[in-house]
Formats: sequence, structure tokens, C-alpha cells
Amino acid sequence: MFTTKLLLLAGAVLAGSSTMAQQRSITVYTTAANTQLRLSENGKLNFSPGRQPLETEPFVLVDPSVTFQSIVGIGGALTDASAETFAKLPKDKQQELLAAYYGMGTGIGYTLARTNIQSCDFSSGTYSYVQEGDSALKTFSVAHDEQYKIPLIKQAIAAAGGKLKLFVSPWSPPAFMKDNNSVIDGGHLRPEFAAAWARFYVKFIKTYEAKGIPIWGLSVQNEPMAKQKWESCIYTAAEERDFIKNHLGPTLAKAGMGEKKLIAWDHNRDLVFQRASTILGDPAAAKYVWGIGFHWYETWTGGPMQFNNVQLTHAAFPSKNLIFTEGCKEKFSFDSLHAWSLGERYGYSMINDFNDGTAAWTDWNILLDENGGPNHVGNFCFAPVHADTRTGELIYTNAFYYIGHFSKFVRPGARRIAVSSNRAQLQTTAFVNKDGSIAVLVMNSTDESIPYRLLLKGQSAMTESMPHSIVTLIIK
Repeated sequence: MFTTKLLLLAGAVLAGSSTMAQQRSITVYTTAANTQLRLSENGKLNFSPGRQPLETEPFVLVDPSVTFQSIVGIGGALTDASAETFAKLPKDKQQELLAAYYGMGTGIGYTLARTNIQSCDFSSGTYSYVQEGDSALKTFSVAHDEQYKIPLIKQAIAAAGGKLKLFVSPWSPPAFMKDNNSVIDGGHLRPEFAAAWARFYVKFIKTYEAKGIPIWGLSVQNEPMAKQKWESCIYTAAEERDFIKNHLGPTLAKAGMGEKKLIAWDHNRDLVFQRASTILGDPAAAKYVWGIGFHWYETWTGGPMQFNNVQLTHAAFPSKNLIFTEGCKEKFSFDSLHAWSLGERYGYSMINDFNDGTAAWTDWNILLDENGGPNHVGNFCFAPVHADTRTGELIYTNAFYYIGHFSKFVRPGARRIAVSSNRAQLQTTAFVNKDGSIAVLVMNSTDESIPYRLLLKGQSAMTESMPHSIVTLIIK
């Protein structure tokens, strides 16, 4: 049915008649600095017969007949920190937050989620699901998660209409399975525990699913090249490849979980191609891998985001999916909660990641407290929404709205389509949804207002990009 709708849409667009242009509506949704506009509907545009654009006039050209990857979903992580903070909110604020993230009416319609297997830095303390030395996993229990995290995940699923793609990620195996006998400071998985660790994933998935939480996918290891002062474990590319093909992949298949989406790498863009080429270059490992996950923290040196590596990975392995698995602004400051740069970083990353072939995009914590935590190692960060637990109030940063310009209007199953801007100041991407609607996103991170033409197969509509703004133009 989607193919039929897309063909019908393409046919209508190619016709390019003035009659069709009059029938097609454009609704504008805007978030802009120094205004009250926050994902606000603020106007309608009309197409009229167009002409050859001039180099001297800014334009954004959309071509729905050229399609790229399908979109899996957009969402954020349901961590211990988010769950513990959520539990401190008054009931009405809890419901407000759930509706804001997962509702489609006044909310931004998240369809994707991530959570941690055992503890991570965004937990109040270190914990494990098994007792020390239990490689048989006889003591396995997720009782820790039943207090905060499992209730939040269940409520998020309900708020999303009963369906939420959830993938799970470990930060470290239990200490006794590692060569440094610690869950922190990196270390490597001991070879003699590789089989037991692979069974650990299966045990976790079965336990969560028995509690009514379906698991859509899993990553092998969060940040496998980072030695952190919090939970971490090092895998070289060869080690991750061999663990997948010799242990994790076969163990999932034997347990009847071959359909779970297995995500490799789950670390920064800087080494994403090196990791992908090593793992996906081996057919015995690649057959188990659904996609390659990546983060944005390669910018810690102050350099630009390395989108070229994402683009190269997609070009080299087009049959595999790309998924952004984590990103947040670090070094939290309560006084910076309303900094406009927070949202612009998300917009910049999402536009470029999608344009380079990414199929799914996942923010880090959906909610943190007024300190940027809780976090048991003081690694405090920003989230799109913060709760001031002293007052029970929710604080929405502009990052929430920037992400919402994508998640609310670019729905699962949408296809990215060709879009071109002739001005670097107008950053853009575009999609056609399964219902035939077109979503065009245009971001302006400059101090200037930029008038431009929206061009669509011989038709044009004049509009303007406000300073420090993002718009979603919905064409129906």
C-alpha cells in the first residue's frame, strides 16, 4: 500500500499543474529564538507556478521522486536516572511528561527507546543482576529495576499507544567476567566467560519480556573503546567481531531471538567505519548484525562532527542500518538550561545524520533532575527536559522542540527524499510519510532572517527563515 501511495504522490508531483498546486496545502511549524514559538503552527503557504531559480535568490528544492532510506523511529533513553527522577514528580507532572514525549496530539510522538542492562553512569549506584562468581546465572534477577525503571518503561509503552521499539545496551559485564575484576575502568571480557556473557543477554531479554516489556533490539557494548571511570568494557574491532560470530549471534539464534536487531559499535563517529569494515567485512559476523550504532562525542576535542564517516559507512554497507544510539550536551549547568545552542546542536546532528543514511535516532536521558543527574560518578549532563525536584516543575529546553520537529512529523516507515538548498545557512532534510504527506525541515542557526523559495516540481512558495530557528513544512 505504501508503494502505491508513493507512486500516486510522485505522479501528482510530476504533473506539476497549477490545479494540483492549488490542491496541495503547506502548513508551517516553527521554533525560534527570542519568540514564543515552540513547535508552533504559525502559518500556511500556497504554491504558485514557479520558474527557473536564480543563483542570487535562496531556495530549498524538494524532489519526492528520489527516495533513500526508510525511517525506523526517533526517541530517547529510559535510564535509571530518568526513572528515579520521574518517580519524584507529582502524578500530574508524570502524566504531562509522558504525554509530551509519547503523545501525538500535543506531544512529539517518540517511537524508539533505549535502556541500560545493569548499571551505567546514569544510575544512582553500581549494581549487577547476578551474584559474584555466578557464571551459570542461577541468581539472575532484575529486582533492582522493578522499583523505578520497569514502571517507567511500561508507562512509556502505554503512552506511546502500546508499542515502543526498545533496544538494550550493557555498559559492563559483571566484574568477575572481566580481566580487571571491576565494572569500571575499561577492562576486557575474559574469553572463558564469553559464552556465559552471551547467555546473559538472552536471560535479560526473556526476563523483561516475561514482565510485559518487548525488546526490539540490543547493542553489543556501549562505547567499546572507552576506558571510563564508570561502567565500561573494551572490545577491539576484532574482539567484538569474534564475540558476535562465535557467541552472541549463535546464542541469540539458538534462543529463538534471531529477529532481535543486533547493533554493533555503539560508539563515536570517529571510528565507525573502522569498526563497520572489520565486523561487516566478515560474513560470519555480518549475518547476525542488523546495523551499526554511533554517538556524537567525537566532538570532545572541539572539532566538527564527523558526518563523513557515517556517509562512508552507509555507502560501503547499504544493506545494513545506521542508528544514532546516544548523544547529549555534557558539563551540566542549571543556568544554561535555556541556552539556544542546546537545540541547534540536535538539529545540526539530526539533519546531517539523516542525510548521510541514518535510519533511527535516539537521544540520551529523556529526563534528568536539577543537577543533571542522578549520576553516581558526577558525570552530569543535559536532557531535553529537566525536573526541578525541589518544586516538582518540569523545565523544557529548546532541545525538546528541535527533536520534536523530527519525531512528531517524520513517522516510522517514512522515506527520506531528495532536498537541496543553495545556501549553507539553510540546512535542510526532507521525508515522505506513509500517508503521502511530505515533511521538509529547514534550520537557520545564523543571526539573520533569510527569505527563500520552497520549490517542488515546477511550483514555488515564498517563505522566510527566522534567525536561530527550525521549521517543519508539512505538504499535503
